[in-house]
Amino acid sequence: MDKYVCTLTRLTSEDKQTLGVLRLDCGTDLVFHCKTLELAWNDNIQFESCIPKGTYKAKCRNSQTYGDHWHIYNVPDRDLILIHAGNYHRDTEGCIILGREHLDIDGDGYRDVTSSKKTMREFNNALASNYFELRVV
Repeated sequence: MDKYVCTLTRLTSEDKQTLGVLRLDCGTDLVFHCKTLELAWNDNIQFESCIPKGTYKAKCRNSQTYGDHWHIYNVPDRDLILIHAGNYHRDTEGCIILGREHLDIDGDGYRDVTSSKKTMREFNNALASNYFELRVV
């Protein structure tokens, strides 16, 4: 079975949010890439901060709220960290949101992620596994 590795590279951190890019590789092949949105770093405080840099495991999950999404395990001092759809920093409580582009779509002065539901579907379709490794750098 092929091993999937996701690398989330954080590009910029603002007062309320952190913007980045995510790439999914299978072996040496790039399978998928997109933009990310997380909360700003705030000392790893539950519901108020992005997660620390590190390497984690992620498992496929389904819920009524988010549909098919991913649960990130073994985050120090945190639980129920997800990768799910959303557009704005107010759509996350410490989770990672995926989208196509970084644009200010609601006019509040903060760049959001666009086409998040579609991007999540594409990400899920790109994975032929229920697990992957996530590297946050």
